[in-house]
Amino acid sequence: MKLINIGFGSMVAAGRVLSILEPDSAPIKRVVQEARERGMLIDASYGRKTKAVILMDTDHVILSAMTPEVLFARWSDRQEAGEEEQ
Repeated sequence: MKLINIGFGSMVAAGRVLSILEPDSAPIKRVVQEARERGMLIDASYGRKTKAVILMDTDHVILSAMTPEVLFARWSDRQEAGEEEQ
């Protein structure tokens, strides 16, 4: 299982990530609020401004203080490394 560092020592399973989104739009804010109400929100921003929202296939929503561009670069590096190993 490949892990992605999402900041401050927090990791997520690369294969379980559905999407990495910016938190600014109203629909994404609604997704975050609904996840909070259901108890499926994980705040990995450690009190900093949320810059990315990560949707997982387990229906969890994770908040990160890193930008989606940085997270995508880390995710794609992991995917390429996994393809080279096969």
